[in-house]
Amino acid sequence: MKNTNNTPVVAKQVLIPFILITSLFALWGFANDITNPMVSAFKKVLELNNTQASWVQMAFYGGYFTMAFPAAMFIKKYSYKKGVIVGLLLYAVGALLFYPAAAYQAFGFFLAALYILTFGLAFLETTANPFILAMGDPRTATRRLNLAQAFNPIGALSGLFVAQTFILGSLQSDDLDAQGNPIYDTLNESAKAAIRTSDLLVIRDPYVFLGLFILVMMVLIALVKMPETKERNHHSIAESLTRLFDNNQFKGGVLAQMFYVGAQIMCWTYIYQYAETLGIDNQTAVSYAYLALILFLIGRWVGTYMLKFIDSGKLLMYFAVGAICFTLGTIFIQGYWGLYSLVCISLCMSVMFPTIYGIALTDVGDDAKYGAAFLVMAIVGGAIMPVLQGAILDIGGSGYTDVQILGVPEVNFSFILPLICFVVVAIYGRQTHRSADII
Repeated sequence: MKNTNNTPVVAKQVLIPFILITSLFALWGFANDITNPMVSAFKKVLELNNTQASWVQMAFYGGYFTMAFPAAMFIKKYSYKKGVIVGLLLYAVGALLFYPAAAYQAFGFFLAALYILTFGLAFLETTANPFILAMGDPRTATRRLNLAQAFNPIGALSGLFVAQTFILGSLQSDDLDAQGNPIYDTLNESAKAAIRTSDLLVIRDPYVFLGLFILVMMVLIALVKMPETKERNHHSIAESLTRLFDNNQFKGGVLAQMFYVGAQIMCWTYIYQYAETLGIDNQTAVSYAYLALILFLIGRWVGTYMLKFIDSGKLLMYFAVGAICFTLGTIFIQGYWGLYSLVCISLCMSVMFPTIYGIALTDVGDDAKYGAAFLVMAIVGGAIMPVLQGAILDIGGSGYTDVQILGVPEVNFSFILPLICFVVVAIYGRQTHRSADII
């Protein structure tokens, strides 16, 4: 491995652009983690089953898949800055659509709003990730992206704080009686309708305020002059795609990223359902999600430092093996220790997204914009996998402990899906660290 100890991760001349682009990582982290608890919230408010509620994640992460490649084509034709502005505009529009969605009380309307919101996030991620990689020496590119991605959990923690403080703690549909049973289920339709109206307004307001804030950010970035990387060559889309898909390291990275994101979203979405089987309400369960994100943040910083001394593929493999061990604990250890195992998975997931991203785009040159689009499209794993996990949870009914599979409740067994995902990531890490000197 090349010695990068004396090579600056971020050069002084690009520090301000680096800070501005890095702020975007926190913005989409906020959107991701204010939305994860909404699966459980919508299930209760709108009386959905687990599979139906999981369509929140299908809409959210499906938007990435739909818009990533159009975003790359737009950025290729115009500029990174214009891509950021379009992304922020779409982000704001999607968030503001929560206002009419709450008025119509239509689940489909909320799903459409989330879908459009993530059109914006697809633009931002397709822009920001390769831009960060290009801001300096290629030998420190993966470290630089890990550093920028380390600010993503800060936004995620803010999203969780808003979800816990301003949404979950105010939902009347989540209230329990003295015996710990949901009061909402015992009410007549008129009383339910009143609570439903109130709760949907509670869900609506943070998204509307978020949309207004994003519009302010859009204006600010539009007024700031930002550097643009220059392409050395101009190739057709067909030429770029041919080169990319002749590159086994890139193709494997797209597959590994799809499985990783699926695992991440399942572990962060269904932590609430796992906790509920232990008698923990959603608002209290956010505390465990906080802990998971804190471990995630610590892992990002530690992993970024470790990349100075260890090959990125090998580091990815080690962290994936750790995730496999904790996922086995989540499945087969019942009670609080199983929940603690689920929380600890986040420590091991911390380096996966940026490290896979950096490995996959190593030495792709000017094809990085299209390559970035496919890696963002791979986020569709976060749309598909939670629906499959929701289907497992619905095997015995709408509860989470209706049946036993391999001697554990279905909520435990459902984490077999993240387990499979981490095995795929571990294999990719092992293959790449043996094949090339990549940083």
